[in-house]
Amino acid sequence: MQNNSITSSKPRYELLDGLRGVAALMVILYHFGEGFATSPVDQQINHGYLAVDFFFALSGFVLGYAYDDRWKNGMTSANFMLRRVIRLQPMVLIAVILGVIAFVIQGCEKWDGTGVSTTAIILSLLLGFFMIPSLPGSLPEIRGNGEMFPLNGPNWSLFFEYIGSILYAVFLHRLSKKALKGVVIFNGACLAALALLNASGTFHIGMGWSFGADGTWGILGFIGGFFRMAFSFSIGLYLSRNFTPLKVRGAFWICTLIIIALLSVPYVTTNGEISILNACYDLVCTLLIFPFVVYLGASGFTSDATSGRICEFLGNISYPVYIIHYPAMYLFYSYVWKNGFSFSQVWYLCPIIFVAVILLAWFFMRFYDTPVRRYLTTKLLTRRPK
Repeated sequence: MQNNSITSSKPRYELLDGLRGVAALMVILYHFGEGFATSPVDQQINHGYLAVDFFFALSGFVLGYAYDDRWKNGMTSANFMLRRVIRLQPMVLIAVILGVIAFVIQGCEKWDGTGVSTTAIILSLLLGFFMIPSLPGSLPEIRGNGEMFPLNGPNWSLFFEYIGSILYAVFLHRLSKKALKGVVIFNGACLAALALLNASGTFHIGMGWSFGADGTWGILGFIGGFFRMAFSFSIGLYLSRNFTPLKVRGAFWICTLIIIALLSVPYVTTNGEISILNACYDLVCTLLIFPFVVYLGASGFTSDATSGRICEFLGNISYPVYIIHYPAMYLFYSYVWKNGFSFSQVWYLCPIIFVAVILLAWFFMRFYDTPVRRYLTTKLLTRRPK
């Protein structure tokens, strides 16, 4: 998920920027619920994990819009990937550093209380810097719950974002509309099969953060994450190449309500138990509704200064909010779980952390991310093909 305001000379889709911010804020609320859930069934803001699929669709659409016509003008795959690294990596470094700080504050121990060596922490830090995932049970997998990026869990989606960018640079940008449509159908079929065959173990598509979610199907956790990205990214790209704006008023607010509603739906059970119906819900959102929301959002426009400022602010903080919020969640979980608190006992901390994360994200965006990206763009991309 990212805003391309610095990497693209074309006008931005302001509404898509704003919707990215809405989804990022919903992810924070979803992760608050994780602290008190006993299973996926009773998780609050239950489908917040689907925000990532929405992010991937946005990425495909925006990258297609921003870069598809540049390949004919001499842009190379290396040049494109350099732009992606400049866009994504500065905040990744900050997020990993914040993750180390949070881990040290927690006492340098796994969730089960086992101590972790300094060597393991340093190794995890280095792998995090270079976006190299940790294998379950390996030395750098320092939290002991299978996270590919244990210092900052959400980095898993950036890992797949990089894979999507590489695929786009190597061959997706070369495909005809017909061939790209075939890729979309294939990826969608694979994602549907994984969901309906219960690759996650609990009939949802919230895979990718670990090589094997819950240890049930091993590597299928990783494969599930790949096809989440592959479908949503490719359909976003396909939509950008076949885009004809719809005539719609209030698109931002309509899309915002749809996103909030979809991500807030409780787990779809059968008699209170895990159910294939939940997998069907995930697939309807991912395969059908999110692409429609992207298309609708791209069709709209801000009709007044206030809406424009809201979308701009949400777009500017969307990536920083998403990538740095989880270290705060680690500390929140540790505090809640070690003391056995219920939500009613610590609810007041949630709005405080929520606002603090937004302010911290704005600070890093304003005084670190934007200046660093501008500097790197000037130094590394000047006089290169655009």
